[in-house]
Amino acid sequence: MDSLSSPQEGRKPNPVSAIVFVIAILAVSMAIGYVTRPGEWYAGLDKPVFNPPGWVFGPVWTVLYVLIAIAGWRILRNPAAGRAKTVWIVQMVLNWAWSPAFFGAHMPWLAFIIIVAMLVAILAFIAAAWKPDRVSALLFLPYLAWVSFATLLNGAIAVMN
Repeated sequence: MDSLSSPQEGRKPNPVSAIVFVIAILAVSMAIGYVTRPGEWYAGLDKPVFNPPGWVFGPVWTVLYVLIAIAGWRILRNPAAGRAKTVWIVQMVLNWAWSPAFFGAHMPWLAFIIIVAMLVAILAFIAAAWKPDRVSALLFLPYLAWVSFATLLNGAIAVMN
């Protein structure tokens, strides 16, 4: 099985559909990020010493969204991945809800609830995808690591402000 294919009976992987899917996920994610970009409100918040510099977030999230999208494309095409499909969609909705809650509504505690739910959904996706498509599960490991850190960061900012 090649690196883009997911286990399917009699269907060849379509790299064009993978590219379109990745671009669509990146476009929606970047649009949400643009509309809810950090501004003066965020700049004025107290932040923990482990808060990374602002320039780190864009490249990290771009790579993560590519991995999330590839895993989503693979799992959504996989007839054996029923629960993993649902969980992938749930984590994506939570992911896209976080920035509007934190940066848009200026509600760090609401964003914290969302990111904790997202962390649970990421873990659930890895577990649900492990058997039907281990590659998709493994693609979520960097996302799990970053969102674990982001959950700590979000919680610290909420407590400090």
